[in-house]
Amino acid sequence: MEKYIGKSVYKGTAIGPINVLKKSDGIVKRQHVEDVAAELQRLEDAKKQAQAQLGALYEKALQEVGEVNAQIFEVHQMMLEDEDYQDAIHSMIETEELNAEYAVAVTGDNFAEIFANMDDEYMQARSADVKDISNRLIRNLSGEEELDWAHMEPSIIVADDLTPSETVQMDKRKILAFVTVHGSTNSHTAILARMMNIPALIGVPVELDSLHSGTMGIVDGKDAVFCVDPDEATIAAAHEMQARAAEQKRLLANYKGRPSVTKSGRKVNVYANIGSVSDVAYVQENDAEGIGLFRSEFLYLGKTALPDETEQFNTYRQVLQTMGGKKVIIRTLDIGADKNVDYLGLGKEDNPAMGYRAIRICLKQPDVFKTQLRALLRAAKYGNLAIMYPMIISVDEVLRIREIVAEVAAELKREQIPYAIPEQGIMIETPAAVMICEELAELVDFFSIGTNDLTQYTLAIDRQNEKLDEFYNPHHEAVLRMIQMTIDGAHKAGKWAGICGELGADTTLTERFVEMGIDELSVAPSMVLSVRSKICEMA
Repeated sequence: MEKYIGKSVYKGTAIGPINVLKKSDGIVKRQHVEDVAAELQRLEDAKKQAQAQLGALYEKALQEVGEVNAQIFEVHQMMLEDEDYQDAIHSMIETEELNAEYAVAVTGDNFAEIFANMDDEYMQARSADVKDISNRLIRNLSGEEELDWAHMEPSIIVADDLTPSETVQMDKRKILAFVTVHGSTNSHTAILARMMNIPALIGVPVELDSLHSGTMGIVDGKDAVFCVDPDEATIAAAHEMQARAAEQKRLLANYKGRPSVTKSGRKVNVYANIGSVSDVAYVQENDAEGIGLFRSEFLYLGKTALPDETEQFNTYRQVLQTMGGKKVIIRTLDIGADKNVDYLGLGKEDNPAMGYRAIRICLKQPDVFKTQLRALLRAAKYGNLAIMYPMIISVDEVLRIREIVAEVAAELKREQIPYAIPEQGIMIETPAAVMICEELAELVDFFSIGTNDLTQYTLAIDRQNEKLDEFYNPHHEAVLRMIQMTIDGAHKAGKWAGICGELGADTTLTERFVEMGIDELSVAPSMVLSVRSKICEMA
């Protein structure tokens, strides 16, 4: 039995098999080969394997997200068989006597660059597709295994780190817990774990090469312990912890169906944060009164091209209809910083947290913004929708947003497409927005305080930097005073204010937030009943 101590990002206990998610280092070495024919056969075998993988992905996507979204895998299958692409790889292997991995990597980079430099947007988007199929071939050639979510039993996922685009593609029903060697307590992996109500550890000093998928493991989120190949006594103790947690969950279930009202009659809406249509099930299971943050950027992650208007409209409409009239607040595109996509051409930045991201992308690339707004305004006919705009720092930004919304509404009216202009608010997540909140409140319907970014910008700490976790203090008095200023600014203009950052789920602060006058708290679905219980027990 081996024990490793990390940092806990969500408490709880998980018992089950380990599944190790290993990634290549991204460096493909150039090697001379003696047997060219054998190398070409390796390439052919890897290509057949890739075709089979893509076929399985297409069938899975067809069932889960429909034919339109599944078609990308058919495109990849066709590109994999492209004669020019295959001839270029074969030529390198045959004339230079090189290993197939290197030939695929170089050819993939060359073709990706050709597509990226084309004038046509559709062809530019194919650049990422070429990279994707090339990386798939290289993984197959090197024997690197992918997690087979379709046939995998529920497991503890162990990885060096996980990006938002990786987590969004996972089958959440198959995840018992997360364990990562790196990462921050404020990473999107941590946020996902809290949303799903599963244990998660980061900063666990384990050598991934020493672990074998299928080995029994235990994740103790309370004491931040990852145990590999535990003995019977340790397993028994873990089962006991799970039983105690189940009892606590049973007690919280008594708050289902109850309004979130203090004993003195003060009502605070308790909403849930989600990132996909499938997450609505967590919202309903935990009896949230609405959705306070739908992270629309997860429609953009893990893809090779922008989601079109129809795909977005169908997604937003489905969430609204499923929520049956309860409020659904959708945040517009918040890509950038730690959430990057190749096809938007954001490039590498020295300080991405303060760079080209969120509303700045939307205002600089209005066509991208308008596509999303068209989908949102059309979807607003199907439920209780509200839109909120992230990373606002000025009145001018809000005025420009209002102009673009008016332009989109005029377009839809001319095209005789049904639409509605819903409630619109902004996220308060910069000190600049806090300081001018009274002026901003005159222009919007509500504020939603993003405490994750507000904390990092107020304290000048990158929340993704694990070295700074001990300095990152969301309870800092400066942060709490800014929250109070924001609430006061909203109320002065007769508008409501909520919190949608991770701090909203911190039950040690629930009473203080209610005393501040907060109107809404949006939290991970797994925390809804805990927060409601705190509110209901307040005087």
